[in-house]
Amino acid sequence: MKSEQLINEIQETNLSYLLLAQQLIRQDRATAMFRLGIGDDVAQLLDRLSPGQILKMAASNLLLCRFRFDDRMIFGLLTDHGKEKLMGQSHAAVLMAGQPAVGLA
Repeated sequence: MKSEQLINEIQETNLSYLLLAQQLIRQDRATAMFRLGIGDDVAQLLDRLSPGQILKMAASNLLLCRFRFDDRMIFGLLTDHGKEKLMGQSHAAVLMAGQPAVGLA
């Protein structure tokens, strides 16, 4: 994959993430904060972004979202395809919910 193509993919991901995050926040703020792993301050900022601001942020060549399963156990629970798949996903959700919300740096 060429560098320019990779940057375009990152920008598309950023735009999708920001639009989804804003939609989730506007529908159900508490659930969105839980699912996105963000605090109230970041939720307020995302909620107030104009379409132009979202496009400007999305144009960054840095990925704006991050994986929350940086723990091997959580990663294993999410990728397990055994009989206890639903229980593993529920356990992973509980573990990720216990992680502190991350603010904008």
